[in-house]
Amino acid sequence: MDRIDTVRLAAFPDIADAGALPERMDIVFIENFTGQTVIGIDSSELHVPQPVRMNLAIGVPAIRACTTDRIEDTINYAAVRDALLDLFASHRVRLLEALAENIAQLLIADFGAHWVRVSLAKPAKFDDVAAVGVQIERRRSDPPTNGVGVVSYASLGEGLIPN
Repeated sequence: MDRIDTVRLAAFPDIADAGALPERMDIVFIENFTGQTVIGIDSSELHVPQPVRMNLAIGVPAIRACTTDRIEDTINYAAVRDALLDLFASHRVRLLEALAENIAQLLIADFGAHWVRVSLAKPAKFDDVAAVGVQIERRRSDPPTNGVGVVSYASLGEGLIPN
């Protein structure tokens, strides 16, 4: 397990209401990480990287590193940072919402997170606004989001119209 190393529940007070999460949850966080990526729906955004600011909270059950003092027993935030930089360079999504979902799934699948909060913002989108963005929360136990709802909905009416 190469996971978490910092606990800061005070910054995320509503984690206690997280449902099926373990009773004890330790949080590794990354604040105000700024990367460059191509993201957006406007033609002016589709070819030139722009800054994206991110805050992450990555929750796992009690971290062994609290007692072992070994990086192997926690989430290595340097490895998370490197994975995020790689994702910023390679993703093919256009919306912050989709990028946030990719980040959440990366943290759950590759870093063992049980719960994540991902906040993404474009600080330079408009001159008269500090930032625009999205914040999502995901749990390891959440159902997959890759088109499941759309496929299920489309099949509801299948066969109702005669040929």
